[in-house]
Amino acid sequence: MAILDSKGRLFGKLNILDLGAVLVILLVIFGIFILPGGSGSIAQVGSKTVPIEVDLIVRGLNVLDTKQLYTQGFEKGGKTKVIIRNQPYGQLDIKSVQELPRNILVPQPDGSIKELPEPNRANSFSKDLRLTVTGKAKITDEGPVLGNSKVKIGMPIELDGFNYNFNATVIDVRLQEK
Repeated sequence: MAILDSKGRLFGKLNILDLGAVLVILLVIFGIFILPGGSGSIAQVGSKTVPIEVDLIVRGLNVLDTKQLYTQGFEKGGKTKVIIRNQPYGQLDIKSVQELPRNILVPQPDGSIKELPEPNRANSFSKDLRLTVTGKAKITDEGPVLGNSKVKIGMPIELDGFNYNFNATVIDVRLQEK
């Protein structure tokens, strides 16, 4: 009996092209699962995870009733979903929420300027908030990283929850060393 017959079969039973296809598939599976190479992204190589606090400021949030916003999960001790550069990160803990007073600059008769609280208006729906959120960040040579995005002052972050979705800006980043 010949090793290869006239139809290209090994020992008259196995087609050599089928054997080649099976061999290629097995090599691909071996390459993907057995020898995967470097794991994770470049930002995570040689990094450690530490607790992080991020202060955010929200300017001009248009909301009818801030009490309703706070009772639906957006409160101290709650959690909020975070989206950084259109990439969902996950959830961060809300450490504090502070409503900032609205002030206006009033010129004085002597030429100086004084900052005074804005008079109450009946239709004042625009609020300013200062938030502190906490979570875990990977520390790299370029700074803290949440997900695959670096967290730096001035960066916009989108907050999303049950009854809200708005943007905030990072104003401070504090790392909590273990």
